[in-house]
Amino acid sequence: MAGRGSRLRPHTLTVPKPLVPIAGKPIVQRLVEDIVQMFDEPFEHIGFVIGDFGEEVEQELREVAGRAGAEGHIFYQDQPLGTAHAILCAESLLGGNVTVAFADTLFKADAKIDTSKDGIIWTHEVEDPSRFGVVKLDANGIITEFHEKPNEFISNEAIIGIYYFQDGEYLKNELRYLVDNDIKEKGEYQLTNALENMKQKGSQFGIASVEEWLDCGNKNATVYTNQRILEFAKAREDSLIAGDVVLDNATIIEPCYIGQGSIIKEAVIGPHVSIGSGTIIEHSIISNSIIQNNSSVKRQILTNSMIGNFVDIAGKTDELSLGDYSTQL
Repeated sequence: MAGRGSRLRPHTLTVPKPLVPIAGKPIVQRLVEDIVQMFDEPFEHIGFVIGDFGEEVEQELREVAGRAGAEGHIFYQDQPLGTAHAILCAESLLGGNVTVAFADTLFKADAKIDTSKDGIIWTHEVEDPSRFGVVKLDANGIITEFHEKPNEFISNEAIIGIYYFQDGEYLKNELRYLVDNDIKEKGEYQLTNALENMKQKGSQFGIASVEEWLDCGNKNATVYTNQRILEFAKAREDSLIAGDVVLDNATIIEPCYIGQGSIIKEAVIGPHVSIGSGTIIEHSIISNSIIQNNSSVKRQILTNSMIGNFVDIAGKTDELSLGDYSTQL
């Protein structure tokens, strides 16, 4: 999660993209929770490969690991040298059973992972495989080929960026081989090259196919992901409205998330709206949007919008994307 999240600006100017909240939880926390529940064994360590995000962010990441029952560790990737290089930054954790995830994606899946397998790669069928790394399978569901953004059709089974390895030490050695021998593809050290080398040496990789693959790359994608996460919660009959929310002549069309201490007055909220803690909404109609903490929204009709923390807006009807500490009156 060392990238700058430039496609999600202005929201990532003050908060790293994996810590942007979706329905009240940071993206990376939701990803950790979803991965952990797919394994019967507990996780002992969780490492976060980041840029220079500051001590406050690092502490929050350690707390994410702690809530998952694991010890949190911070590692740094100073240069964007590719996926293989990013994973190798956390080489001290590459031993025994290892799961690797890229922190700008969420997913929906109910399967359990068989840790006796050499490796498992999470995949999802896509319409345009040329944008992704893809795998080709044999009749037994074993991966026979890896391709990074193929120009010709190979398969529509796209790698979503989550992997399980039974032998983390073996993975580390293959990653180190790429870096030490300066083996790059499209200018970067690619994990798919290490996977191909492991396969050629006899490792058998299966797939874990996910029902939905949700992107948080830009504003529109993040708003849609928020919509789907709220729908998942509705299907589980989870309540996402804090008990101390003040509703004054307000209508809530669920599913919605509303954080602690928020005040909703003379407004219609929902469906698919997430509102952070301490936010005040007055005389507004809001649907399919994310509004973060301690903001004030008055006389707005908003949809497909994303509003940051400590934002003050009033008197304008629009689709908006405003970062933290913005004012629009």
